[in-house]
Amino acid sequence: MKIIAIAGSHVPSDTANSIQVMKACSGLVRVGHDLTLLVPEFDLRPSGFDLQVHYGLPNIFPIEWLRSSNRRLFTWQSVRRAIALHPDLLYAWMPQSAVFGLLAGKPVVFEAHLQPTGMFGPLWHRAFARLRGSKRLACITRALQMTLERQHGMKLRPDEVVIAPNGVELERFASLPDPASARRSLGLREAPTVLCAGHLYQGRGADLFLQLAKTLPDAHFIWVGGRQEDVAEWRGKAGTLPNVTFTGFIPNTDLPRHLAAADVLLMPYARSILGSSGDASSAAVASPMKMFEYMAAGRAILTSDLPVIREVLDDSSAAFAPPEDPSAWSAALTRLLADTELRAALASNARHAVEKYTWIARAQRITQGFPVNS
Repeated sequence: MKIIAIAGSHVPSDTANSIQVMKACSGLVRVGHDLTLLVPEFDLRPSGFDLQVHYGLPNIFPIEWLRSSNRRLFTWQSVRRAIALHPDLLYAWMPQSAVFGLLAGKPVVFEAHLQPTGMFGPLWHRAFARLRGSKRLACITRALQMTLERQHGMKLRPDEVVIAPNGVELERFASLPDPASARRSLGLREAPTVLCAGHLYQGRGADLFLQLAKTLPDAHFIWVGGRQEDVAEWRGKAGTLPNVTFTGFIPNTDLPRHLAAADVLLMPYARSILGSSGDASSAAVASPMKMFEYMAAGRAILTSDLPVIREVLDDSSAAFAPPEDPSAWSAALTRLLADTELRAALASNARHAVEKYTWIARAQRITQGFPVNS
C-alpha cells in the first residue's frame, strides 16, 4: 500500500514519541509498504543529520517537513498534503488528522497512545469512532483500549480495533557481548551493574534509582539517556555517590551495547508519569519501548508491578516490586544480584517472549486485512 503517515513529533528529536514514530514507520516500510512521513517543521533541520543512526533504524524513508503556524493548523494541512499524494491509507497519530482523513473519504489508521485530555480531546476521539469509513484504531495496550471505550465512548467493531504494543528490532540485539565484555568495551568499571535507560521526567523512577544506589554501594548504577538539563539536575542530586553514573543521551544505535553491560535492567515507573510534552499521564496505559529492548538484550528485568506491564511480562520473565515500596525494590534487587541462575532464567524467558513483539510483526498486525476500498 501507499501510506502517508502524519505525526506531530519533532524530527529529529530524542523524545520517546519521536523515536516511536520513526520505528513504527520503519516497520511499515519493512513489510513492503510505500510510506512517506509528514511532520511539522518546528526548527531548522541540521544539514547532514543522519536520521538512521540517530534513531537506530535498519532503513530510511521519505519525510516531508511542513511549515505551519501552529500544531492545530498542521492537523489539517497535513491531511490536505496527504490527499494530494493519493495514498491508499492515511496513518495518523493525532485524532484530528484521523478525523479529517475520514471526512475526506480516505481509509485511516489512528494510532492511540494516551487517554484524551481537555475539552476537545474526547470529542475528537468519539468523532473518529462514530464516523463511517474504512478505519482502524491501533491501541498500544489493552488497558488503553478499555479506557477509551469505557471512559470516552470510543466503541468500534472488533475488526476496527487492534492491540499493537511497541516493539523492537531483534537483529540489533543479536550476538551481544556478555556483561563483563560489554563493560570493558564501554570503559565501565567491573562491578555488579544495574542500568536504567530513558528520560528523567517525573515519575520515571530516578529518585528510587538513587535510593537503591545508596543501599547497594557495591553495585554500579547507570542511567542512560535524558535531556542535558535533567542530567545535570540528577547528577547534582546524586552528589558524591561514587557508584552512580548518568551518561546523558546516546544515539539509539548505541543502546544495545549499553544494555548488554548490565546485570539487571530497571523499569522503576511510578503510577503517574510525566511525558515529553510536559503533561502528566497514567502509567496504567503505557507500552514502554525500553521494555521490549530490555527483553531483547537478554538481561534480567526488575520492574514496577503495574497491570499494564503484565500484559507483556509475567513472573517467569521479570521480577516485580510495588512502585511505592523502596524496601521491596531493594530486597528484589539484592536477590537478583546474588542469584546468577535466577537472572539467567528470567532473561532467557523474556528473550523468548519478545520474539513476537517486533516492529515488523506490529506493522503486519495493524495493516493485515485492512479494507482500503470502502
